[in-house]
Amino acid sequence: MEKGVPIRSLSRGIAVLQAVNRGASLSMMQIARTSEVPYPTACRIVQTLLHEGLIEREPARKRYRPTALTQTLAHGFQGHNRLVQTARPHIIGLTREVGWPIALSTHVGHSMVIRDSTHALTALTFSNYFPGYAMPVLECASGLVYLSHMGEDELGDILRTLKLIENRTTAHVIKLLEEDGMAGEIRAAGYAARGNNQFTQNPGKTSSIGVPIFDGGRIAAALTLSFFSAATRMPDAVRQFVDPLKRAAAAIELDLHKKPPADRS
Repeated sequence: MEKGVPIRSLSRGIAVLQAVNRGASLSMMQIARTSEVPYPTACRIVQTLLHEGLIEREPARKRYRPTALTQTLAHGFQGHNRLVQTARPHIIGLTREVGWPIALSTHVGHSMVIRDSTHALTALTFSNYFPGYAMPVLECASGLVYLSHMGEDELGDILRTLKLIENRTTAHVIKLLEEDGMAGEIRAAGYAARGNNQFTQNPGKTSSIGVPIFDGGRIAAALTLSFFSAATRMPDAVRQFVDPLKRAAAAIELDLHKKPPADRS
């Protein structure tokens, strides 16, 4: 079942819900474009989500936003408490050091999901990104660094599933990972960088650099720094921020190793 063909309509419904949840308030055209679902199909999905109470239309304009009912979709999830608690003082300290917001994210399906961030602790951000915000795994620095540090078999399984998504960007990044040595380059450098991120609430305005966090010898999460694309050139950002990111990741790994097994969740 895990390697079977996904239900296309369900995949599109999830993409639309994720788009509305990320965007906070979107027009129908924005929903279709962001979710990469054809406009007529997006309209039908939005009507279904309205009926189920997961989204609502704003009273004064034709825009749609998530309702509190979307939070119930995460009620069954338990985990990463140990990781978040361990990383929290380190990401706060790193933001104080460099000024820019830091996010801790883990891999879920086709996405990287923010578990904690310091966006609320700095003015150097366009928007606050709270725990639960999902980013396309192939379109963010955290996703690229996470995938690149996976085992070959596990990575192969994920890429085979991602190939079923009809997306030119996805196909291009998969080719870079499978055929052009991107994963090896990221592992050798110890970081991944992504310019002009399109999945944010302000598309194209921010860039990011991510480094891996290991726990028990396996990739567990990614630590990512975001900065204004217009403020700093990527080569300069790499020179300034990669080493502080790696030091913070190493400190988190050391503290995770110190945690006794009874504390693991």
